[in-house]
Amino acid sequence: MADTKKNNALQKPMTPSSELAAVVGSGQLSRGECVSKIWDYIKKNNLQNPSNKREIIADAKLKPVFGGKDKVSMFEMNKHLAAHLK
Repeated sequence: MADTKKNNALQKPMTPSSELAAVVGSGQLSRGECVSKIWDYIKKNNLQNPSNKREIIADAKLKPVFGGKDKVSMFEMNKHLAAHLK
């Protein structure tokens, strides 16, 4: 029964940084919701590398979130997102 009360870190409401808010909005959202919104943005703007779908190509809005990098892997992206959620 204790499992139902356990607060999942992915569901805890967090506040995005101003850089991340430019992509996902400024309201509080969980890490899971944030990742989902980022993926919606990536797909809507066709930012996946066609020859390597695991690679995300940063546009002007994503670059500050990705620490100024032009492209990051899916796994690296989550690390960058974590730094922008407080």
